[in-house]
Amino acid sequence: MPRPHSTTNPDLALVIGATGKTGRRVAQRLRQRGVPTRAVSRSSAISFDWDDHDTWEAAVRGASVAYVTYSPDLAVPAAPPAIARFAELAERRGIERLVLLSGRGEEEAQRCERIVLDANPRSTVVRCSWFAQNFSESFFQEPLRSGLLALPAGDVAEPFVDADDIADVAVAALTETGHEGEIYEITGPRLLTFPDAVQEIAIAAGRDLRFERIPMQAFAEAMQLQGEAEDLIALVRYLFETVLDGRNAYVADGVQRALGRQPRDFSDYARTAAAAGAWAPDGQIAGGAVAAERRGSTAAAAEEATP
Repeated sequence: MPRPHSTTNPDLALVIGATGKTGRRVAQRLRQRGVPTRAVSRSSAISFDWDDHDTWEAAVRGASVAYVTYSPDLAVPAAPPAIARFAELAERRGIERLVLLSGRGEEEAQRCERIVLDANPRSTVVRCSWFAQNFSESFFQEPLRSGLLALPAGDVAEPFVDADDIADVAVAALTETGHEGEIYEITGPRLLTFPDAVQEIAIAAGRDLRFERIPMQAFAEAMQLQGEAEDLIALVRYLFETVLDGRNAYVADGVQRALGRQPRDFSDYARTAAAAGAWAPDGQIAGGAVAAERRGSTAAAAEEATP
């Protein structure tokens, strides 16, 4: 059962990673509620760069709450010290609570969760499964438009979560009481394999789309040929070989606990994205489609990667 909540709109909400899948949705929802919002990224007027500590002070100044997404991913070794340093700065500057985007099944991500909650017990963790929007707003979109998605995955099921549900939970934690100290594990309502997901997208898009399982080494070599950085390739290898090993093949109740409703089903997501033209064939104008994002790789990423 969800805990009782009451609205307590902050004086100023900071959104880190505001160009990412969840960050831009969180910022939009906050503004719709009339909450003063500072949405920051590496390219914003007031910039924020995890690798440039000199950008942090101006970003946090005056903020009372903060939505925190880390780039490239909380799973990388650099994440825990960076999160610890940011949590300490936030405490010094009077930020009342943090809402941290995290990923399931990642040891470093869970370490970051503990850092945030130890530094500020009023904070909230939003621990997510792979994003449904990876198929329409990230690496997977262009292959699907061409008709074939080839990945080093296939048999393991994942409860893909809609980024809109993540944003709703994050905004609730930022603007309501009753979410303090919670770790909300956010998933979709059912398990699907990657072939299952592609089949549902094919039905929604009215197209013949195929999924092909390929070896991880072949996938890594293809990324190298495309000029991707070695650290990103290593991260993707970790995600497919370690995180997607079946450890997360279960449905969690974070959306129900935080919002008192069921999470959005993958088929609903697919119909909405298809109607917006997300998977229109190559060479056709995808009217209203969300542009593909060529960054990142996991649920804990700031500008903002996958899952």
